[in-house]
Amino acid sequence: MSHELLASLAPDLVERLRHIKLLALDVDGVLTDGRLYFHADGSELKAFNTLDGHGLKLAKRAGIQVALITGRSSPMVTQRARALGIEHVQQGVERKLPALESLCDSLGLALDQVAYCGDDLPDLPCIHRSAVGITVPGAPCYLRQHADWVTQVAGGHGAVREITDTLLMAQGRLDDIIDSYLSNGPLT
Repeated sequence: MSHELLASLAPDLVERLRHIKLLALDVDGVLTDGRLYFHADGSELKAFNTLDGHGLKLAKRAGIQVALITGRSSPMVTQRARALGIEHVQQGVERKLPALESLCDSLGLALDQVAYCGDDLPDLPCIHRSAVGITVPGAPCYLRQHADWVTQVAGGHGAVREITDTLLMAQGRLDDIIDSYLSNGPLT
């Protein structure tokens, strides 16, 4: 992750990134590539990017809370969230903004402390109301027009890692994390 990406973002966006306390994400199309795979028995398969997962762990270690808010319900999402230590998981949510607002209330946060990334119309209210509304390149053009930031990397292929690295960089934490790996391994 280079500092050029941070430099390419508008200064007011970088300032808003500095104050983010919660990163909320849609799943399909953001943490996955958006494709759904079904076995003959009807069971579902999803592929998650390990770079995204480690980025979420780094964000959590740096004090940024992480939430998943998704319209579908899937045991794989539950399993992935558990593996990453993500406590705030809401599945089967049709109206995502009320779910996000309720989560913020329970955490004592305001929407101006939230970055939200989604890729389709159910995500639009959250993208519009969060301090930093993010989408991915594969999102419909009208969604990209409403986002503050469109990642360079596609959903399911490291877009979330781009977000977490940029958040950590904006908050002045990425260099310390990198240094910790260079010296003695990961931060604990």
